[in-house]
Amino acid sequence: MDHGEKQITVIDENGNEQLCEVLFTFESEEFKKSYVLYYPLGAEEDDSEEIEIHASSFNPHADGEDGELEPIETEEEWDLIEEMLNTFLDEEEEQE
Repeated sequence: MDHGEKQITVIDENGNEQLCEVLFTFESEEFKKSYVLYYPLGAEEDDSEEIEIHASSFNPHADGEDGELEPIETEEEWDLIEEMLNTFLDEEEEQE
């Protein structure tokens, strides 16, 4: 996946493909990784429940195209992602 790409296809643990909307991406100097936060496409249309936001690290391929999503491995990474998400959501609220 490319930075700035707005939709990605994620394959779940059952091998099912799901089209997801990218919320935002960021890079971490501390962990030397890139991260993507995303949610299943269509989830924003259902206001009756909160959107489940997923996060993964990713390594772009050498040609700059696509990449491999990988699970978040440590509590420290989750803390960083939560902090970045809260900052993103606060900025979104200020713009409304």
